[in-house]
Amino acid sequence: QVQLVESGGGLVQPGGSLRLSCAASGFTFSRYAMNWYRQVSGKEREFVARITSSGGGTNYADFVKGRFTISRDNAKNTVYLQMNSLKLEDTAVYYCKTRTVVDYWGQGTQVTVSS
Repeated sequence: QVQLVESGGGLVQPGGSLRLSCAASGFTFSRYAMNWYRQVSGKEREFVARITSSGGGTNYADFVKGRFTISRDNAKNTVYLQMNSLKLEDTAVYYCKTRTVVDYWGQGTQVTVSS
């Protein structure tokens, strides 16, 4: 079955960096686009970034452009989110998502930006 497992979250100071990883299994990873979303408690989940199946195309939410970079390693079935210049408002649970026949989500990883 499809599994997405995020890791790499944690506590970081404003201006710091983190790299999130999402390890995928149970489907042909290299055939599907991958996405990162985030959710603040009490708010709707929001789109952060997307990467095409080959990794040749990316797009980002305006609020992360120039700070976050999505990438993937199809040999390792893993998608990454490099987060730089983190802000307090980046605090959220971050999820990876793919859509094959249906949407699949990971369990999420908490990112807390605090001084």
